[in-house]
Amino acid sequence: MPRKDYTHSVYMPIPWEIFHRDTRMLAHRILATKVVYKGIIAIARGGLIPACIIARELDIRTVEAVSIASYDDRSQGTPRMLKGVDADLVGDGAGWLVIDDLVDSGVTASVVRDLLPAATIATVYARVEGQNTVDLFAVPVNSEVWLLFPWDAELSPNEPLARLRSPAGEAD
Repeated sequence: MPRKDYTHSVYMPIPWEIFHRDTRMLAHRILATKVVYKGIIAIARGGLIPACIIARELDIRTVEAVSIASYDDRSQGTPRMLKGVDADLVGDGAGWLVIDDLVDSGVTASVVRDLLPAATIATVYARVEGQNTVDLFAVPVNSEVWLLFPWDAELSPNEPLARLRSPAGEAD
C-alpha cells in the first residue's frame, strides 16, 4: 500500500477534559447496546487511554492490547502488526470490545476486523472515510481536521488565527 500523506488545514487540540467527556459519551453509546463484554482490546497506542476509561465506566477488568503501526508521524503507510492478541483467550473476538482513539481511513480497523471478525470495534472519534469500518463511535471529525490528542501535544502560546492567514497579519 502506498503511503498517504495527510495535509490538514485545521489542527484541533483536544484537552484532557474534552477527551474524557467524549470517551464517556462513547461509553454511554456502548452501554445503550445492552451487550455485556468479556473484555476490552485496546489498539495501541492511541486506544490505550480510552480503553482504560471505557473499562472503568463499563466495569470491565480484562483488558488486552493489539499493536498495529500504520502511521509515521502524519504519514500513513502499510499497516504492520507489532503485537497480536492471545488467540486462546480472545478467539475470533466474539464478546470482546475493541477500542481506539480515532478511525481515520479505516486501515487499522480493517486489520483488526480481519484478525477479530466477531469483535465490536468502537472509537472515540471517526472521520467520514473510516466510519463504516467501526461499529460505534462518539464524535464525527471532518477530513481537514487533524486532532492533537493531549498526549501528542504540548502546551505553548499560539498566534491569533488572523495573524496566521497571511505573512503581514492581514486577512486574505
